[in-house]
Amino acid sequence: MWLAIVAIAVGAIVGLGLPSLARPLEVAITPALGLLLYATFLGVPFQRLGRALRDGRFLVTVLVLNFVLVPLVAFGLSRFVADEPALLVGVLLVLLTPCVDYVIVFTGLARGARDRLLAATPVLMVTQLALLPVYLRVMTGSDVTASLDVAPLVAAFVWLIALPLAAAAATQALARRSRLAAAVRSGFLASMVPLLMVTLVAVIGSQISAVSGQLAALATVVPLFLAFPLVAGPLGALTARAARLEVAERRAVVFSGVTRNSLVVLPLAFALPSTFAITPLVVATQTLVELVAMIVMIALVPRIVTERPARV
Repeated sequence: MWLAIVAIAVGAIVGLGLPSLARPLEVAITPALGLLLYATFLGVPFQRLGRALRDGRFLVTVLVLNFVLVPLVAFGLSRFVADEPALLVGVLLVLLTPCVDYVIVFTGLARGARDRLLAATPVLMVTQLALLPVYLRVMTGSDVTASLDVAPLVAAFVWLIALPLAAAAATQALARRSRLAAAVRSGFLASMVPLLMVTLVAVIGSQISAVSGQLAALATVVPLFLAFPLVAGPLGALTARAARLEVAERRAVVFSGVTRNSLVVLPLAFALPSTFAITPLVVATQTLVELVAMIVMIALVPRIVTERPARV
């Protein structure tokens, strides 16, 4: 936890002190995150994925939380900026889309069922692709959805999920009969914390300068993004408890409900018309707030989500 805090601080110092590095750091996010996810997937027993896909109770719980309950939270919070279209779209764009990449990393760090979330990733991706335009149209009452390009979502799934997952599966298979592959697997598993730190530095350093330059305009959304995990976290815990999931699964549900797809939807925000110029900064602000929340959750969730309810 402390190393992650150090990484966030370093990212903030670099981003604020050397704003010219924002673009290179932004370019570095995808490869850094891809390597982090590759290391994470190396620790996932792939023989469990088939069983995880057949775990209908967990999948239904995650879907209900992310696409029925969380949208209600997002709608309620967005009412505070309903009279500012650019802020409104930014808040909804990020809060309506559950994370499909580094949530697996944070869930694993909190000893949650990362294999369950990994197996649910394709379903979460397809569902948000289908529902995001609908929710945006209903909640904004505008045709902003006509400007959305889902290509970044598809590209993110390929580069951050499909390719690292395939590479990790191949490495695991080769490690059984190749010393080199076994050494690669051991090396990457041991490098997860440094890779997480590099990713945090890249994300924070690339976004904080732009956000700090618009603090007055973004001041309204910061309390909303602070409130979101305080509502979505307990909501996820209650939903998972009602579904009588095991402890590790309940932790995974909590992280899925809180963690949003900010790095993936950021390109969508940049593609909006010029009247929505501040919308990408709204998404970036949520990213900064969320990363701090994730560090806190890694420490708190294992202590809070511990009681094991009996299965029926």
